[in-house]
Amino acid sequence: MTSLNLTRGRAQLLLFAGVYLLYLTGRWATGSDMVAVLAHADWVMELERGSGIAVERSVQRALDGGVVIWVLSNVYLAAQLVVLPGALVWLYRAAPAVYGRLRDTVIAAWLLALPIYALFPTAPPRLAGIGLNDTVSAQAGFALTGHSTIFYNPIAAVPSLHCGFAFAVGAAVYAASRRPIVGALGLLWGPLVSLSVVATGNHYLFDVAAGVLAALAGYAARPAWERLAARRRLAAVPA
Repeated sequence: MTSLNLTRGRAQLLLFAGVYLLYLTGRWATGSDMVAVLAHADWVMELERGSGIAVERSVQRALDGGVVIWVLSNVYLAAQLVVLPGALVWLYRAAPAVYGRLRDTVIAAWLLALPIYALFPTAPPRLAGIGLNDTVSAQAGFALTGHSTIFYNPIAAVPSLHCGFAFAVGAAVYAASRRPIVGALGLLWGPLVSLSVVATGNHYLFDVAAGVLAALAGYAARPAWERLAARRRLAAVPA
């Protein structure tokens, strides 16, 4: 690998590190009012009940026990810790243009979600007292409580960037893949992660939809910004 490629790679790492530092700063600055956190969770559940889509407990009960919930619990962990960074690294080397769109989508969606996390902190189903279990801690051997919360925000259920990023990664893999089977697996990744976050008690269906919308907004952010900048440049040119 040339020195230029190394420099570019380090720049990408620094970019993601800076965004993650901003995420952590925003998290600690907003604090956590558990009364509000649980009230927001109740609001989400009431909205789902009114819409007839409050299926989180039914999904977990149908899948709990056996190998299925073990697989889904590990899918939940792998989505952010393994698949997302792995896809970014692979695309950086194999399809730079697709990598750039995925990178911009992830960062823009992350930044768009930060004020929502600050203004609408929400307890996930497993912490909302609605009868769902924390299957990830039980099945995957990685506790989602205690010291591990240093690395993630336990009251950031809305939106589910787990799902938003998974759909974005799936679309990027589909766009970059030369093999139909790999492209098909990419398109299935978003739905699989969505099932995992609901079955493991980490997100509501409302969060899944909000996460996908955040990813779509993140995908559209750079083209919209470029069009706005182009219009400003044209407006600045003397007639």
